[in-house]
Amino acid sequence: MTSNSAESSSGTGALRPAEVAETHTAVVMFVGDRVYKVKKPVDLGFLDFRTSRARQAACEREVRLNRRFAPDVYDGVAEVVLPWGGPPEPVVVMRRMPPERRLSHLVSVGAPVDDALRWTARLLATCHARSPRTASISRQGGCEALLARWEDSFEQIHALGELPPLPHIGEIAHLVRRYVAGRQNVFDTRVREGRVVDGHGDLLAEDIFCLDDGPRVLDCLEFDETLRHVDGLDDAAFLAMDLERLGAPDAAAYFLARYSEYSGDHAPASLRHHYVAYRAFIRAKVSLFREQQGVAAARSEAERFADITVRHLRASAVRLVLIGGPPASGKSTLAGGLADRVGLTLLSSDRMRKELAGLPPERSAPAEYEKGIYTPEWTQRTYAELIERASALLSAGESVVVDATWNLRAWRSAAMEAARRHDADLVSVRCQVPRDVGAQRLAARLPGPSDAGPAVGDAMEAASDPWPEAVTIDTSGALAAAVERAVAAVCPDGAERTRVSRRPFMAPD
Repeated sequence: MTSNSAESSSGTGALRPAEVAETHTAVVMFVGDRVYKVKKPVDLGFLDFRTSRARQAACEREVRLNRRFAPDVYDGVAEVVLPWGGPPEPVVVMRRMPPERRLSHLVSVGAPVDDALRWTARLLATCHARSPRTASISRQGGCEALLARWEDSFEQIHALGELPPLPHIGEIAHLVRRYVAGRQNVFDTRVREGRVVDGHGDLLAEDIFCLDDGPRVLDCLEFDETLRHVDGLDDAAFLAMDLERLGAPDAAAYFLARYSEYSGDHAPASLRHHYVAYRAFIRAKVSLFREQQGVAAARSEAERFADITVRHLRASAVRLVLIGGPPASGKSTLAGGLADRVGLTLLSSDRMRKELAGLPPERSAPAEYEKGIYTPEWTQRTYAELIERASALLSAGESVVVDATWNLRAWRSAAMEAARRHDADLVSVRCQVPRDVGAQRLAARLPGPSDAGPAVGDAMEAASDPWPEAVTIDTSGALAAAVERAVAAVCPDGAERTRVSRRPFMAPD
């Protein structure tokens, strides 16, 4: 039984026995088909319920805020007159919800939940759309406010010095600071687009009841409005994190996909992963507090949440991947396979060159080495445009793979600088095949974006600078094996296996 959620009869008409639950802020009584919640007269620092007036205001606020998500569950605020006198005591009155319809219970028993998650995503997106947009709300969605919340949590954890350190805490702090530092444009854009809302703030699966006529979402965070003023995606990520904690990562990914659909929010995958990590870290922090209070199971909970945090932070890392090599080395095929597998935006030098020349990508424009649209000036222009577009994508939180020969050190240095400027990881992959295989591929090549023939290939190879930092992959075998090796180079920590969101293959026309 959870603290602030209502439970009900199973719908058969039989009344369940009366029950009482107690939390650090309230006493909850389950009687017949109703729930009565009385606030405790406590002062916990972040809330002060010591006076009857404060408890009355808290009850009214709880009803008003939660009616946004479950208007027919929260009946209102009643008063109880105590037999020994004194002012009436305010009481929140709610309908009692069926415990067997809790989303957390349905997930735990393996029941199908896609319909419930789709309805919940639509409800959340609708409530977010109705939220007021004010300057004070918007400020909470900026990168400064987000980083401040992270830093506050780091400080609170460090203050628990007598406890064993949280696993991955150093890596977590590094990845958080690096991601936020390079994504000013992402957060500014979301504030400008009105993505910051007065949301739910505490979206747990155990507080969602999946009824036949739609979900009822209870127990929003009412005691601190700044913790409810968040990016809508951050709000949705709370439930995604909780579903993953319950062992349902596919359900988490499905829910966020549906929220994206209903809210029209096509945020980069990196941001989705970052917000899931943030929500997991908050739960890890709370578990550490519980450990300090002597709860035996809290340490394992904290470690589990820390693991979710670091996995999603690794997946949120923005990457610039250079895939190069001589003509017919398989770099375009490998780049496409990698983009599709990991969810990267694909940029191609062959297509870019034709676009800049005003030609359709499939039209041939063969020329001798450094002639036609392959002069050094055209090539310089092509690489400059590739790096400029990659920079814009990195700034927007998108990871990018760029398919080009990358045979000159100057171009690779420019790409490295772009990655550094946007706090992105740079990964270099060089494709190679035996000389006879490359020759056969060039001889059999059909007209298309690439125009290089054997003579051009030989000349380019002779003019190439050494590329010792690149991971070399032989693409003469099966494509799946080459893609697997490329994935290992790009995501050595296995981040590509972390679900929640992944962009589809995208190649420019």
